[in-house]
Amino acid sequence: TRRHSLLAHLLRVHSLVFAVNKLDAVQDPQLAWKHIQGALAAFAQAAGITVRATVPVSALKGWNVVDAKPGWCGYEGPSLLQILELLPNTPADTGLPLAFPVQWVEKFSSSSDTSQGRRVFWGRVAAGSVQPGSAVQVFPSGQLATVAQVLDHARRPTAVGAGESAGIILDREVDVSRGDWIVAAPTQAAVAEDDFDAPAALPAWPGQREINATVAWMDNEPLVAGRVYWALHGHRWVKAKVRRVVHRLDINTLAEEDAQQLEPNAIGHVELLLQEPLPAAPFSQARVLGSLILVDTASNATAGAVLVN
Repeated sequence: TRRHSLLAHLLRVHSLVFAVNKLDAVQDPQLAWKHIQGALAAFAQAAGITVRATVPVSALKGWNVVDAKPGWCGYEGPSLLQILELLPNTPADTGLPLAFPVQWVEKFSSSSDTSQGRRVFWGRVAAGSVQPGSAVQVFPSGQLATVAQVLDHARRPTAVGAGESAGIILDREVDVSRGDWIVAAPTQAAVAEDDFDAPAALPAWPGQREINATVAWMDNEPLVAGRVYWALHGHRWVKAKVRRVVHRLDINTLAEEDAQQLEPNAIGHVELLLQEPLPAAPFSQARVLGSLILVDTASNATAGAVLVN
């Protein structure tokens, strides 16, 4: 149902592991564990999430954290660490167009080789893959170039895919700074045979100034419409204004409730207006491009975690 989609989108998981801590502090840990386990199972079923395991743990005493403690709370399964080590990794977004946030620019000003650019742009590939000969575009300037060389984290020339660090050298000098994105070059849209207009170029990751997002709010001050924050997307900072609080998620019933603000630890849906466009995409499509953080402009405290809808 629609009210469950927000939580499923926020988690973007096929399965979940619950670890229940501090059961060593209650008088009857086995009874408490039985009730909590049942409540978590009902919650997961309502949210449409598969539970891989539910584990009672005592972080204070280390029970069922690294090594299993058989019989405690009536639990006979593996420890939390053993369960986590057996879970499959979420695959990187390699099947998408290239998206590369520039984290650091390395300059070779003394080089006399003008056959290619004299700077290396370092970062971690967010989506797709990059190899020599790839046609790319710089965001937000829109400049086009071709990849001349690709270096891995050990400076070895090789193609690099999503989730891995890379250094990109372009075929010519292009103005690129920390916070810019190097993305796949636009592609030409298909046109009908009787269409005499030139086909429009379709950007791989178009810039967005208006974003509908799910927010996990962490600041002590509530999130209200009209407030302005710094938004960090990749390594790029832009101002973001909260245009509207759409609703708040009741974590007990998973119902979406009308709200004018989001209190600390609340989860909700908001509309953001950005001062500059960002190559944002739905989190369900691309995790790095679909995630931001909001930072208070006065205190520089991290205020919220944002997933683009």
